[in-house]
Amino acid sequence: MSTEVLAASATDVQQASASAPAQSATAEKVNLLGMSRPQMEKFFEDLGEKKFRAGQVMKWIHQFFVTDFTEMTNISGKLREKLEKICEIKAPEVVHKNYSKDGTRKWVFRVGDGEGSLVETVLIPAEDKTGSRKTLCISSQVGCALDCSFCSTGKQGFQRDLTQAEIIGQLWMANYSYMEDVPVIERERSVTNVVMMGMGEPLLNYDAVLNAMRIMLDDFAYGMSKRRVTLSTSGVVPKIDQLAQDIDVALAISLHATNNELRDELVPINKKYPLEQLIAACQRYIGKDGNESARKHVTIEYVMLDGVNDHPEHAQQMIKLLKNLPSKINLIPFNPFPHAPYGRSSRNRIISFQKTLSDAGFVCTIRQTRGDDIDAACGQLVGQVADRTRRAEQWKKKVAAQNEIIRSQG
Repeated sequence: MSTEVLAASATDVQQASASAPAQSATAEKVNLLGMSRPQMEKFFEDLGEKKFRAGQVMKWIHQFFVTDFTEMTNISGKLREKLEKICEIKAPEVVHKNYSKDGTRKWVFRVGDGEGSLVETVLIPAEDKTGSRKTLCISSQVGCALDCSFCSTGKQGFQRDLTQAEIIGQLWMANYSYMEDVPVIERERSVTNVVMMGMGEPLLNYDAVLNAMRIMLDDFAYGMSKRRVTLSTSGVVPKIDQLAQDIDVALAISLHATNNELRDELVPINKKYPLEQLIAACQRYIGKDGNESARKHVTIEYVMLDGVNDHPEHAQQMIKLLKNLPSKINLIPFNPFPHAPYGRSSRNRIISFQKTLSDAGFVCTIRQTRGDDIDAACGQLVGQVADRTRRAEQWKKKVAAQNEIIRSQG
């Protein structure tokens, strides 16, 4: 055989490999659950199908919550058979669910195959002027790479990022839980709002979180308003700027301190991206498209720690810090966890803090604690993490040392 023929054969193989849907050597099925529409359109084109098939399949998955390809009745039988052989629609496994007396629901999901890793997701129902609202708090990582001193998730250490399917699968399962016994044709989406505020720092799992949010906004999937999808970050400044270029969603900042010295202690990423840089990034985020509804303001989250960040001077520092940033402030009563080094600020001190900010012209609310009876409140999510940072081990040693001191003093 000539070298020309050999070269041509090699080229044909490379082109065929590039155009074929990605398959592992063991023919592992492709999970369609986590694909955004552009990704799914390419997948169907690589199968030799028309792009519009992506929209059809996405509707079956995300609007009718179908996992069996045979139920996708507007797709040809031949294509359904093909999809059945090479694809799956697989959400994370629910290993535990708990319902609070206030209506809050918490799910514990197992993610990965054989890892034993668990993440937690919380749904909070409420009533507002628009009617019934169901807000889902979604996790983005197994554990958290950051080590905020007041957060129980951070004490678990960090294992890995969640995949797109594992992120959007939390929203899929929360919706499905309300309608698993409802006939397919009568199913409707129940979750009205999403906050990326669960386990992990979303901007450190940027690509997967971005594509998951694109699915949330897609009219062929959940069709959520950009005002109803919020990403919360501790302050990864370069990624805030990138987010402004890539998608239009609401932004929340886990502030928790009003000066760099204190924030270095409470939110260690502040040592890399101090407050001046963070506030400037927030201003740029709003300025990118300030007339659009999702970017009229930034939500400021501020956990109230007794005697730590709740003094009158901290309120005055916040007024100065945020004076040029359109923002809404949400004060969060601290939710304790075992061996937490902090206590919750008194109700009177929280109200006084709120009044100072309100008198200065800020919209300032106090978050109602929900789901604390099932450890589903803000800062209480822990899951199960095969820690790669040794932070969990260090935390256990610290707790053991504190307990030993208490015993010796007793």
